[in-house]
Amino acid sequence: MRAISRRLTIAMLLLGWAQAVHAQTADEIIEKYLTAIGGREALAKLKSRTMTGTITVTTPGGDISGPVELMAQEPNKARMLIKLDLSTFGAGEMVFDQRFNGQAGYVIDSMQGNRDVAGAQLDTMRNNVFPTPFLNYKELGATVELAGKEKIGDREAYVLILKPKTGASVRQFVDAESYLPVRLMLKIDLPQIGEVEQTTDLSDFREVDGVKVPFAVSASSAVQHSTIKITKVEHNTKIDEGLFSKPPGGH
Repeated sequence: MRAISRRLTIAMLLLGWAQAVHAQTADEIIEKYLTAIGGREALAKLKSRTMTGTITVTTPGGDISGPVELMAQEPNKARMLIKLDLSTFGAGEMVFDQRFNGQAGYVIDSMQGNRDVAGAQLDTMRNNVFPTPFLNYKELGATVELAGKEKIGDREAYVLILKPKTGASVRQFVDAESYLPVRLMLKIDLPQIGEVEQTTDLSDFREVDGVKVPFAVSASSAVQHSTIKITKVEHNTKIDEGLFSKPPGGH
């Protein structure tokens, strides 16, 4: 019995040691990820980002495209404006304008109607910290777990699970060689559909003001697939605060 007890004690000590190494490894990967995209010093200088480009949405009736504008401002303000030409479907221009001012979210949607953002989708917006939640996730009360490696195409990637204080967890895939972020997966709430898991792939990284930014973003779920090609990125430009909020008189 004494021998069995001793083995159990050793096993528990080894388990505790393995868990400590596991946590340390997650933090090491995060630091290498931050270094790969530009480093803490360069990231700390970023106060805002504006990106413009073209989005292509795949539909059963064919692809539709149009301009896209993405705005982000610290700590977590964001706006996404999409305009799509639906003339081939017998309709006019579709406008999708999603805003978040740090507290409240609002969507201007010419197809499905304007609406306030609530529930899980609002939590996701609150957790989308600029320029990256990994910069100070502990201060925000979040935790990160390392869930091993997975293949993304022909390359291996570390899987980091970011668990915010509230809202859905995010699975962030970090390339095992370059330490650049290559994929993220999270559950999103779509109107009239419900909760779906969305996979976003990031590629074509280019350096802008000392920070690497993905110029190609592909998002897919069980109900939709879209690709964004970025043509211009600007940092620290002054953004009208009103663009993050519900327009006056909006309903």
